[in-house]
Amino acid sequence: MGHRHRTPPPSPLPQREGVDAVRLRLPADPGGAWETVRDHLVARFGAAIGTERVDAMFREGRLVGADGPVGASEPYTAGRYLWFHRDFAPEERVPFEVGIVYRDERILVADKPHFLATTPRGSHITETLPARLRRAWGLPELQPAHRLDRLTAGLVLCVVRARDRGAYQTLFRDRTVRKEYEAVAPYDPAVALPVTVRSRIEKERGEQAAREVPGEPNSESRVELLERRGGSGRYRLLPATGRTHQLRVHMNSLGLPLLHDPLYPAVRESAPDDYARPLQLLAKVMEFTDPLTGEPFRFTSGSRLLPPSQWPR
Repeated sequence: MGHRHRTPPPSPLPQREGVDAVRLRLPADPGGAWETVRDHLVARFGAAIGTERVDAMFREGRLVGADGPVGASEPYTAGRYLWFHRDFAPEERVPFEVGIVYRDERILVADKPHFLATTPRGSHITETLPARLRRAWGLPELQPAHRLDRLTAGLVLCVVRARDRGAYQTLFRDRTVRKEYEAVAPYDPAVALPVTVRSRIEKERGEQAAREVPGEPNSESRVELLERRGGSGRYRLLPATGRTHQLRVHMNSLGLPLLHDPLYPAVRESAPDDYARPLQLLAKVMEFTDPLTGEPFRFTSGSRLLPPSQWPR
């Protein structure tokens, strides 16, 4: 009786390296295909990881239910929850530190370095912003309220308590957060600035780069020149929307691709991250009204892009 829950129960396993355990819910089995829990897991995962690895997880007590380790011969019960920790492949540590701009009992504003992922994805699981912050600050429920590209540096608003996350995510969904970015890119006197760029951006699943397509615009960015030196400039970018790679796409469409961008104007062959050549894009300023207290906040990143003396001539 205790295996059916309308909402998932909390994980009985603590985080490992700042990463949550995987949660499985055993599906309905109207045909009675699975007599035991092992039968189902072999059918579900055997082709991918091999039957021996499934059996090893049972032997090692790595599969856990709400009441403790699960045995291979236990009867199959639809709706039951199981948890386990995945095996992490070794990840290279991003050799930059996370800055902390602000922290209270509800939120933490991080100054994310270039190359550090905001959310676990693909080969980036333990080397992510939330995993680092959970480990360093002992905040197991911490989650980012929004995404920032892995290659972009700057401000990320994180929520300390899971119950508050929806309120802060709504700020970004409703576009009530003012965000200001800085970028280094070529200077072209033929591009009249400031300018507001509007276009339709789409990104296909599995494709690295987003692209502009005909149709109703779904993205808007304002581009202003802050300073120039020779053939390069420093720009303020003000996005009114938040499409994937929006600022990179819009600058490229102006003929001003960001310095060290591996995707625009052309996708470079996949190669290890070049930590000496970070993408010259920084989430510099974030302003919003706290949805729980009504307090106005304005945060500024302490990170810096390349100084003019290091810009291409």
